[in-house]
Amino acid sequence: MSRIGKQPITVPAGVEVRIGQDSVTVKGPKGELVSPLFPGITVAQEGNELQVSCSNMDDKKTKSFFGLVRALLANNVIGVSTGFQKVLELRGVGYRAQAQGKKLNLSLGFSHPVEYALPDGVDAKVEQSKIIITGFDKQRVGQVAAEIRAFRPPEPYKGKGVRYEGEHVAMKEGKKA
Repeated sequence: MSRIGKQPITVPAGVEVRIGQDSVTVKGPKGELVSPLFPGITVAQEGNELQVSCSNMDDKKTKSFFGLVRALLANNVIGVSTGFQKVLELRGVGYRAQAQGKKLNLSLGFSHPVEYALPDGVDAKVEQSKIIITGFDKQRVGQVAAEIRAFRPPEPYKGKGVRYEGEHVAMKEGKKA
């Protein structure tokens, strides 16, 4: 039985939850997110708490979705109330970024600039050599950060590239003379 699935989700003030037959809609000041409900999983709202329950604990598939649904709902509640952010660092001579509306212009040592169009619900802000990606959908924020990092992942000899803030890159020793 999932320990995460048993924990209640506290709904902060200003967040509205609508429970349907096959989905749960969470609406707050930052936006609106919809999570699917899987067969055998039910969600009940009591006051300002959401409780996820599983009807058939003998079915392995239903049990596996129990904790997943609770985690998705908790992320939706946090996202529409406070939001999520990922920070990327640029390391390398001449590596820079510039945010222009819904586009991110990156200079990453290629012969051409890299333009990345930000999807709806995701914003980017550049401070010196850091790119701060914010949004209310955790999956979308993480996907955008991963796609930007994939343009120039950190290399193991000098550590140049785009990395997550606090990411450890195992450095290799160069050639010996």
